[in-house]
Amino acid sequence: MSDPRITSSIFTRGAVDLSALRTPAPAPARPATPAQSAPSGDFPGAAGGGVAVIDVSEATFQSEVLERSLTTPVIVDFWAEWCEPCKQLSPVLERLAAEGGGAWVLAKVDVDANPRIAQMFRVQGIPMVYAVVGGQPIDAFSGVVPEAQLRQWIQAVLKAGGVSVAEPEDPRLDEADDALMSGDLDAAEQAYRKILAESPADAAAEAGLAQVGLARRVAGADPGAAVAAAQANPDDVEAQLLAADIEVLSGQAEAAYARLVGLVRRTAGEEREKVRQHLVSLFTVAGPEDPAVAAARRALASALF
Repeated sequence: MSDPRITSSIFTRGAVDLSALRTPAPAPARPATPAQSAPSGDFPGAAGGGVAVIDVSEATFQSEVLERSLTTPVIVDFWAEWCEPCKQLSPVLERLAAEGGGAWVLAKVDVDANPRIAQMFRVQGIPMVYAVVGGQPIDAFSGVVPEAQLRQWIQAVLKAGGVSVAEPEDPRLDEADDALMSGDLDAAEQAYRKILAESPADAAAEAGLAQVGLARRVAGADPGAAVAAAQANPDDVEAQLLAADIEVLSGQAEAAYARLVGLVRRTAGEEREKVRQHLVSLFTVAGPEDPAVAAARRALASALF
């Protein structure tokens, strides 16, 4: 699965018939094993005294999943001891549940020990993961997915459950940013490209990769001399591009955008396209939310058309 998200295409809300499992539980829930338990200390908002991960059986399904999901989103992990892919996915789910601070609970269901639950959820292969909110399954995915996409999916589940949580920090992005700040451009590029391979729409990684390109272009340049050369040669495309790069790094992004929009107006053909692409790369450095970028995009559109 390439992009697990909350969608109605997987199944319609309430389509899974769980009525047969809505019976009083004759025994208390089996506590999570030490390997599955969250770090010590209660998590605010967590049901069941701060439990982050719990084993679930047919006898405890109603209380630990259906009733719990009325107040806290529950993610159900269908697994089996013999399932090798499960051994890749389950530890990640358990770690994210512990990180979640009680915002959601991971319920683990051994399909061999609980075939009736698996049948109710129409589980045909494992690992299979369901999100249950308000007593009903709302989304699901099967197979192993990258952690970045798994985090996005969990965030969507929490949003659907009305849970307001801060976006977790991405350690991969921190590593890439550290490499960029230390001047290790090759390592930074590799790290940003790895993030984008897993999350193609990651705006922070796109901006980081654009910054790597910017840093490489200005390496060894004399800022004052480069800007002076551009002023003396207004139609020298390379001089203008370098001057714009330096202006962006100097905190004069609006001047850089205006410089290149003007150059777009004065050029044609391949040169014009080169300038346009360069300007777009500078937009990426700033990010789509920057108001100066929005204004410059409008100016660029006017220059092009």
